[in-house]
Amino acid sequence: MNISSLINEFEPISLSEMESVKLMNRIDTKYAVPLSVLPSILEMAKEDYYAQEIDGKRIATYDTMYYDTADMNMYIRHHDRQLVRQKIRVRQYVDSHLTFLEIKRKNNKGRTNKKRIIVPGFDLTADTQSVLKHKKKEDEPLTVEQFIKLKSRYTWEAITPHLWTKFHRITLVNKAKTERLTIDMDLVWDNVISHEVKTYTDLVIVELKRDGNVPSRMTDIMLAHRIHPFKISKYCIGTALTTPGLKRNRFKKKIRAIEKMLLES
Repeated sequence: MNISSLINEFEPISLSEMESVKLMNRIDTKYAVPLSVLPSILEMAKEDYYAQEIDGKRIATYDTMYYDTADMNMYIRHHDRQLVRQKIRVRQYVDSHLTFLEIKRKNNKGRTNKKRIIVPGFDLTADTQSVLKHKKKEDEPLTVEQFIKLKSRYTWEAITPHLWTKFHRITLVNKAKTERLTIDMDLVWDNVISHEVKTYTDLVIVELKRDGNVPSRMTDIMLAHRIHPFKISKYCIGTALTTPGLKRNRFKKKIRAIEKMLLES
Protein backbone atom coordinates (compact mmCIF):
# COMPACT_ATOMS: atom_id res chain seq x y z
CA MET A 1 0.00 0.00 0.00
CA ASN A 2 1.38 3.46 -0.87
CA ILE A 3 1.82 6.29 1.63
CA SER A 4 -1.15 8.34 0.38
CA SER A 5 -3.57 5.43 0.71
CA LEU A 6 -2.25 4.46 4.13
CA ILE A 7 -2.46 7.95 5.61
CA ASN A 8 -6.08 8.17 4.46
CA GLU A 9 -6.90 5.32 6.86
CA PHE A 10 -6.15 7.59 9.85
CA GLU A 11 -8.89 9.58 11.54
CA PRO A 12 -8.52 13.22 10.46
CA ILE A 13 -7.85 16.30 12.58
CA SER A 14 -8.39 19.82 11.26
CA LEU A 15 -6.02 22.78 11.46
CA SER A 16 -8.32 24.51 13.96
CA GLU A 17 -8.39 21.40 16.17
CA MET A 18 -4.57 21.45 16.10
CA GLU A 19 -4.51 24.81 17.92
CA SER A 20 -4.34 23.10 21.32
CA VAL A 21 -1.29 21.07 20.28
CA LYS A 22 1.12 23.84 19.21
CA LEU A 23 3.92 22.79 21.61
CA MET A 24 5.93 25.94 20.89
CA ASN A 25 8.14 25.17 23.93
CA ARG A 26 9.04 21.51 23.76
CA ILE A 27 11.53 18.65 23.63
CA ASP A 28 12.14 17.22 20.16
CA THR A 29 13.19 13.68 19.32
CA LYS A 30 14.23 13.07 15.73
CA TYR A 31 14.64 9.92 13.68
CA ALA A 32 16.13 9.22 10.24
CA VAL A 33 14.02 6.54 8.56
CA PRO A 34 14.28 4.82 5.16
CA LEU A 35 11.20 5.48 3.03
CA SER A 36 10.78 1.71 2.60
CA VAL A 37 10.07 1.34 6.36
CA LEU A 38 7.54 4.19 6.62
CA PRO A 39 4.45 2.14 5.57
CA SER A 40 5.03 -0.33 8.42
CA ILE A 41 5.44 2.53 10.92
CA LEU A 42 2.20 4.17 9.76
CA GLU A 43 0.33 0.86 9.88
CA MET A 44 1.28 0.44 13.54
CA ALA A 45 0.42 4.07 14.36
CA LYS A 46 -2.99 4.47 12.74
CA GLU A 47 -5.06 3.43 15.77
CA ASP A 48 -3.27 5.85 18.11
CA TYR A 49 -2.90 8.99 15.99
CA TYR A 50 -4.94 11.48 13.99
CA ALA A 51 -3.68 12.76 10.63
CA GLN A 52 -3.87 16.50 9.99
CA GLU A 53 -6.09 17.31 7.02
CA ILE A 54 -6.23 20.67 5.18
CA ASP A 55 -8.70 21.12 2.31
CA GLY A 56 -8.96 17.36 1.96
CA LYS A 57 -5.18 16.86 1.79
CA ARG A 58 -3.12 14.94 4.33
CA ILE A 59 0.30 15.31 2.72
CA ALA A 60 1.27 18.99 2.80
CA THR A 61 3.85 20.93 0.78
CA TYR A 62 6.35 23.10 2.66
CA ASP A 63 8.80 25.67 1.27
CA THR A 64 11.34 27.14 3.69
CA MET A 65 14.08 29.73 3.31
CA TYR A 66 16.77 29.56 5.99
CA TYR A 67 18.80 32.66 6.80
CA ASP A 68 22.31 32.96 8.19
CA THR A 69 25.09 35.49 8.64
CA ALA A 70 27.87 36.00 6.09
CA ASP A 71 30.21 33.88 8.24
CA MET A 72 27.52 31.18 8.74
CA ASN A 73 27.35 31.75 12.51
CA MET A 74 24.09 29.80 13.01
CA TYR A 75 25.43 26.80 11.12
CA ILE A 76 28.85 26.92 12.82
CA ARG A 77 27.35 27.12 16.33
CA HIS A 78 25.35 23.97 15.61
CA HIS A 79 28.35 22.23 14.05
CA ASP A 80 30.51 23.09 17.08
CA ARG A 81 27.90 21.67 19.50
CA GLN A 82 27.00 24.99 21.08
CA LEU A 83 23.97 24.18 23.22
CA VAL A 84 22.42 27.65 23.00
CA ARG A 85 21.65 28.48 19.38
CA GLN A 86 19.06 29.87 16.99
CA LYS A 87 17.75 29.36 13.50
CA ILE A 88 15.84 31.94 11.51
CA ARG A 89 13.61 30.98 8.61
CA VAL A 90 10.63 32.03 6.56
CA ARG A 91 8.34 29.06 6.08
CA GLN A 92 5.55 28.84 3.54
CA TYR A 93 2.77 26.40 4.42
CA VAL A 94 1.73 26.06 0.81
CA ASP A 95 -1.57 24.23 1.23
CA SER A 96 -2.89 26.45 4.02
CA HIS A 97 -1.69 29.61 2.21
CA LEU A 98 0.21 30.86 5.27
CA THR A 99 3.75 32.22 5.54
CA PHE A 100 5.56 32.81 8.83
CA LEU A 101 8.86 34.29 9.88
CA GLU A 102 10.04 31.84 12.56
CA ILE A 103 12.83 31.97 15.12
CA LYS A 104 13.75 28.64 16.73
CA ARG A 105 15.83 28.84 19.88
CA LYS A 106 17.41 25.90 21.68
CA ASN A 107 18.51 26.36 25.29
CA ASN A 108 21.16 24.55 27.32
CA LYS A 109 18.51 22.18 28.70
CA GLY A 110 17.72 20.82 25.24
CA ARG A 111 14.33 22.53 24.97
CA THR A 112 13.23 24.17 21.74
CA ASN A 113 11.21 27.38 21.76
CA LYS A 114 9.69 28.81 18.59
CA LYS A 115 8.40 32.33 18.06
CA ARG A 116 6.81 33.48 14.82
CA ILE A 117 4.83 36.19 13.08
CA ILE A 118 2.75 35.88 9.96
CA VAL A 119 4.24 37.54 6.87
CA PRO A 120 1.59 37.48 4.14
CA GLY A 121 2.88 37.80 0.60
CA PHE A 122 6.53 37.43 1.65
CA ASP A 123 8.90 36.56 -1.20
CA LEU A 124 11.11 33.71 0.04
CA THR A 125 13.94 34.90 -2.18
CA ALA A 126 13.67 38.56 -1.12
CA ASP A 127 16.69 40.19 0.49
CA THR A 128 16.62 41.13 4.14
CA GLN A 129 16.19 44.85 3.54
CA SER A 130 12.51 44.34 2.76
CA VAL A 131 10.33 46.30 5.20
CA LEU A 132 6.96 44.67 5.88
CA LYS A 133 4.31 45.69 8.43
CA HIS A 134 2.80 43.04 10.67
CA LYS A 135 0.82 42.90 13.90
CA LYS A 136 2.18 41.83 17.25
CA LYS A 137 -1.14 42.63 18.88
CA GLU A 138 -4.34 44.01 17.43
CA ASP A 139 -3.20 47.64 17.65
CA GLU A 140 0.60 47.26 17.83
CA PRO A 141 2.47 47.33 14.50
CA LEU A 142 5.63 45.24 14.29
CA THR A 143 8.05 45.09 11.38
CA VAL A 144 10.24 42.12 10.51
CA GLU A 145 13.25 44.08 11.77
CA GLN A 146 11.58 44.79 15.11
CA PHE A 147 10.53 41.18 15.55
CA ILE A 148 14.09 39.96 14.90
CA LYS A 149 15.47 42.55 17.34
CA LEU A 150 13.04 41.48 20.08
CA LYS A 151 13.36 37.72 19.66
CA SER A 152 16.82 37.04 18.24
CA ARG A 153 20.48 37.61 18.99
CA TYR A 154 20.94 38.55 15.33
CA THR A 155 19.83 41.66 13.45
CA TRP A 156 17.78 41.57 10.26
CA GLU A 157 20.52 43.51 8.46
CA ALA A 158 23.16 40.92 9.41
CA ILE A 159 21.43 37.91 7.84
CA THR A 160 20.70 36.90 4.26
CA PRO A 161 18.90 33.99 2.55
CA HIS A 162 21.10 30.88 2.38
CA LEU A 163 19.20 27.66 1.84
CA TRP A 164 15.86 26.92 0.23
CA THR A 165 14.43 23.66 1.59
CA LYS A 166 11.39 21.92 0.10
CA PHE A 167 9.63 18.79 1.31
CA HIS A 168 6.28 17.07 1.80
CA ARG A 169 5.00 16.60 5.34
CA ILE A 170 2.54 14.37 7.14
CA THR A 171 1.53 15.65 10.58
CA LEU A 172 0.15 13.25 13.18
CA VAL A 173 -1.36 14.04 16.59
CA ASN A 174 -1.80 11.40 19.27
CA LYS A 175 -5.36 10.73 20.45
CA ALA A 176 -4.63 12.33 23.84
CA LYS A 177 -3.43 15.49 22.01
CA THR A 178 -0.23 15.66 24.04
CA GLU A 179 2.24 15.26 21.18
CA ARG A 180 2.73 16.00 17.51
CA LEU A 181 4.66 13.97 15.00
CA THR A 182 5.96 15.37 11.73
CA ILE A 183 7.07 13.10 8.88
CA ASP A 184 9.11 14.88 6.19
CA MET A 185 9.67 13.26 2.77
CA ASP A 186 10.98 14.16 -0.70
CA LEU A 187 13.67 16.47 0.66
CA VAL A 188 15.23 19.00 -1.71
CA TRP A 189 17.91 21.53 -0.74
CA ASP A 190 18.68 24.44 -3.09
CA ASN A 191 21.62 26.59 -1.97
CA VAL A 192 21.08 30.28 -2.74
CA ILE A 193 24.82 31.06 -2.52
CA SER A 194 26.46 28.10 -4.30
CA HIS A 195 23.44 27.23 -6.49
CA GLU A 196 24.04 23.55 -5.74
CA VAL A 197 20.98 21.30 -5.35
CA LYS A 198 20.77 18.04 -3.39
CA THR A 199 17.83 15.65 -3.06
CA TYR A 200 17.16 12.74 -0.68
CA THR A 201 14.10 10.99 -2.09
CA ASP A 202 14.54 7.81 0.01
CA LEU A 203 15.07 9.56 3.35
CA VAL A 204 12.28 10.36 5.82
CA ILE A 205 12.88 12.61 8.81
CA VAL A 206 10.48 11.94 11.67
CA GLU A 207 10.25 14.40 14.56
CA LEU A 208 8.40 13.71 17.80
CA LYS A 209 7.44 16.90 19.66
CA ARG A 210 6.46 16.62 23.32
CA ASP A 211 6.23 18.85 26.37
CA GLY A 212 8.83 16.83 28.24
CA ASN A 213 9.71 13.15 28.14
CA VAL A 214 6.16 11.86 28.57
CA PRO A 215 5.45 8.30 27.33
CA SER A 216 4.82 8.02 23.60
CA ARG A 217 3.44 5.20 21.49
CA MET A 218 5.74 6.32 18.66
CA THR A 219 8.89 5.60 20.67
CA ASP A 220 7.66 2.02 21.07
CA ILE A 221 6.93 1.75 17.34
CA MET A 222 10.41 3.01 16.47
CA LEU A 223 12.04 0.55 18.85
CA ALA A 224 10.03 -2.26 17.26
CA HIS A 225 11.68 -1.29 13.94
CA ARG A 226 15.12 -0.96 15.59
CA ILE A 227 15.17 2.74 14.78
CA HIS A 228 16.85 4.90 17.40
CA PRO A 229 16.85 8.69 17.90
CA PHE A 230 19.10 10.46 15.42
CA LYS A 231 19.95 14.11 15.89
CA ILE A 232 19.55 15.82 12.53
CA SER A 233 19.00 19.37 11.33
CA LYS A 234 17.57 19.79 7.84
CA TYR A 235 19.27 23.17 7.61
CA CYS A 236 22.70 21.92 8.68
CA ILE A 237 22.67 18.72 6.61
CA GLY A 238 21.43 20.61 3.54
CA THR A 239 24.04 23.33 4.03
CA ALA A 240 26.85 20.78 4.47
CA LEU A 241 25.75 18.95 1.31
CA THR A 242 25.56 22.06 -0.87
CA THR A 243 28.31 24.42 0.35
CA PRO A 244 31.78 23.57 -1.01
CA GLY A 245 34.66 24.23 1.37
CA LEU A 246 32.50 24.70 4.45
CA LYS A 247 33.52 23.19 7.79
CA ARG A 248 31.49 19.98 8.04
CA ASN A 249 33.42 17.25 9.90
CA ARG A 250 30.62 16.60 12.38
CA PHE A 251 27.95 16.42 9.70
CA LYS A 252 30.04 14.20 7.39
CA LYS A 253 29.57 11.40 9.92
CA LYS A 254 25.82 11.92 9.93
CA ILE A 255 25.66 12.01 6.12
CA ARG A 256 27.65 8.76 5.91
CA ALA A 257 25.35 7.15 8.49
CA ILE A 258 22.27 8.23 6.50
CA GLU A 259 23.65 6.96 3.20
CA LYS A 260 24.69 3.65 4.78
CA MET A 261 21.20 3.23 6.25
CA LEU A 262 19.58 3.92 2.88
CA LEU A 263 21.86 1.45 1.08
CA GLU A 264 20.99 -1.27 3.60
CA SER A 265 17.22 -0.65 3.56
